[in-house]
Amino acid sequence: MKSKHFSLNLSHKIKPYKKNIKVDSDKSLSIRSFLISSISQDVSVVKNVLESDDVFSTIFALKKLGVKILKVKPGCYQIFGKGLGSLFAKRNLKLNFGNSGTLARLLIGILSTTPDIEVNIQGDQSLNKRSMKKLILLMSEFGAEFLPRNKFNFPLKIISTEMPVGINYKSGISAQLKSAVILAGLNAYGVTEIIEERNSRNHTENILKKSPQAIKIKKGKKNFIQIFGKKYLYPINIKIPGDPSSAAFFTALTLLNKNSTLKIKNVGLNPTRTGFYDLLNKNGANIKFKNKKNLNNEIVGDIIIKSGNLKSIKASKNYYEKTTDEFPILFCIAALTNGTSVFKGIGDLANKESNRIKEMQKILSQIGVKSIATKNDLKIYGKKFINNKNKIIKVPNLGDHRICMSAVILALLTGIKTKIHNFETVYTSSPSFLKIMKQLGAKFEIQK
Repeated sequence: MKSKHFSLNLSHKIKPYKKNIKVDSDKSLSIRSFLISSISQDVSVVKNVLESDDVFSTIFALKKLGVKILKVKPGCYQIFGKGLGSLFAKRNLKLNFGNSGTLARLLIGILSTTPDIEVNIQGDQSLNKRSMKKLILLMSEFGAEFLPRNKFNFPLKIISTEMPVGINYKSGISAQLKSAVILAGLNAYGVTEIIEERNSRNHTENILKKSPQAIKIKKGKKNFIQIFGKKYLYPINIKIPGDPSSAAFFTALTLLNKNSTLKIKNVGLNPTRTGFYDLLNKNGANIKFKNKKNLNNEIVGDIIIKSGNLKSIKASKNYYEKTTDEFPILFCIAALTNGTSVFKGIGDLANKESNRIKEMQKILSQIGVKSIATKNDLKIYGKKFINNKNKIIKVPNLGDHRICMSAVILALLTGIKTKIHNFETVYTSSPSFLKIMKQLGAKFEIQK
């Protein structure tokens, strides 16, 4: 599915509200569920799937690799697993990952150790600009080749290894790289060992817990993960919860919209994904998690938000892993809160769908908010009251869904006239975003 281009225009402040909503399903879990199901045995069933551009790119790529996928009803899919090492590609097959860095890194992990794979890989304009150097070097350790050599961005050709052997990997802050190593290790001979010095997203591990013969995890100060290659993977049956990263935008809107309350139902509350909420609560927010339960090795519950007075934010580098996707909206909160907010250890944001530090700085400067960036840190000099007179927010075509959504929040809270080009990029992660905004009373105009 390729969404048609359109711009979004806003010029009205949002009014107070008291609402209950559901957000779009978790993108990370949706993509991972399809990928792992494709290399498992028998038929897997995935319910409440996020039907977004990134997930459709995943389905399309897997079908090209010989995986049978049936849509039973909206949001519910059967995946007929082919088993480890059984994906098949015609010579010179072209795979397009669209805008999805998650799909690109994880599927490359699978393909690297799948025999007889030689395919051309690429993404959209935004993804093609992003460096894949760390991923390529890791997959090369398993024996995969990437052509042309010493080129680290798409388009590329991947040639898999016929005799993959497990590797040792000291995991950094990237859950996608860790997941790529796990998925490559599943079809490698011997044991792949990962030392995780700091917790990062563990959705891949949680899904694979259904096949304990393939993965062993020792929790401690450092997590120790062992992947036992060539083991049977059981089919999965999973219901995807709401995406905490999508919920973050509505949370921010509520916190800063006077006399407002919001309940967001059935959201994934995996502790590796709740850094945004933990950080804001430490700085005066009124956010509570209710009705928590364990669903398919994931914690799921409701988020209750009440507006109030926030303090400036002090985010140490330890928050990066748990808050990776939410920094653009955090910058917006900081901009509309009195005092100086400091974000440390965020240099990796320069290699997302856009350079999220620089691009958010440009937007904040348009509303009169000063910020200073170094290589890894950012200071924002926030103002609770923004004079909207003679101000305009313009967001160019960045191909970055989270920046587009962040700009909407700024516009609705300040009333500043705003034009966001190519807003369709939001459909990569949150196709219901505008529908939910309407439920909350937001006014906007779509320009095709």
